Amino acid sequence: MQPRSPCHLSSRFRCADATFRTFTPSLFYNAEVKTWDVIIIGGGIIGLSLALALRRRGATVLVVERGEPGREASHAAGGMLVASGLEIPAALQPLATASARMYPEFAKALEFDSNEHVDLRDQGTIMFPSSKHLGESSALPGIGLSPEALAELEPAVAETERPAFYVKERSVDPRALTAAAWKVAKHRGVDFSTGDEVAAVTIADGRAAGVKTPKTAFQAAKVVNCAGAWSGQIVPHAFPTRPVKGQMLCLLMPSHTLIKHVIRSPEVYLIPRSDGRLLVGATVEEAGFDKRTDLATIQRFHRAAVDLVPELRNGKILEDWAGLRPGTPDALPILGATETPGYYVATGHFRDGILLAPITAEVMAAVMEGHAPEYDLTPFSPVRFH
Repeated sequence: MQPRSPCHLSSRFRCADATFRTFTPSLFYNAEVKTWDVIIIGGGIIGLSLALALRRRGATVLVVERGEPGREASHAAGGMLVASGLEIPAALQPLATASARMYPEFAKALEFDSNEHVDLRDQGTIMFPSSKHLGESSALPGIGLSPEALAELEPAVAETERPAFYVKERSVDPRALTAAAWKVAKHRGVDFSTGDEVAAVTIADGRAAGVKTPKTAFQAAKVVNCAGAWSGQIVPHAFPTRPVKGQMLCLLMPSHTLIKHVIRSPEVYLIPRSDGRLLVGATVEEAGFDKRTDLATIQRFHRAAVDLVPELRNGKILEDWAGLRPGTPDALPILGATETPGYYVATGHFRDGILLAPITAEVMAAVMEGHAPEYDLTPFSPVRFH
């Protein structure tokens, strides 16, 4: 087999010019100190995807991660790629639609270069809308299902008189996705400092010059904050991100094919994996940085899952967990350049970090190269909170 070059990826993800000319590491040159073109704060799927996009453009990249890459919000996510409907704010719709379209190529490239399976599934979603959403039926995506059509698509779902819709959506395994992205990033020459929490962005002569951690300091011409729920704790800019807790339950289905579609209802959603696991979730809680699970909540999830699919009473409980999504005051991400030259931010994706990873990487790489991104990022500008 021929070795894969650092530029191996299909059309959309093909390498750009081998030099990333907007970076000026010589400003920080020191023969005894290693420097990078870019330091990325945070190794979740947003930070990893951006690291890969920048490497494809020839930049040297260091990812500084407070724990282990992919182990926070990305590890806890369900992986539903919901790109339309009432769940997506109108301002975010263009980015969400574009990112969803990019996913097959994005996932395929990661699988090819990592030799890992990310379990991108396209069977679609069966949705049982709430009465409130039914009142806004013009905004509901998908096709209405008769009871007979529902039974044909998902025989294990309990009989119900509630309206059901089929929505053409995909899902992905976020844990497998981030593991593949981390593996590819290391293979492509991205450097990592793990277990190292960034306390501040270093400012020299009025512009970003690197980051400081309790252990050391790193130098770079440009810095981008992808620290998720922790983004606002890094000086000098206090971005208004906050942790929004989500609890989840994972079952092993009695049969790997018991449920083929994602199922969403007002009480619970069910996300099947190809290996027979089933994710059941999720809460939206303002609980600070508390990642503990609550037994009553997990039991409620289990009961709701069994009510939807009675055969799940024979499923095995594998694990439960809680993750911290990065929320913002207006429920929109924060993307773009800050008021400090050389300092950028890509955070606040709330429940859509997995979905928006491909498009975030592309638009942020363009911004950091000094190019106009393909999509208008004005609604997501960091300066909107001042």
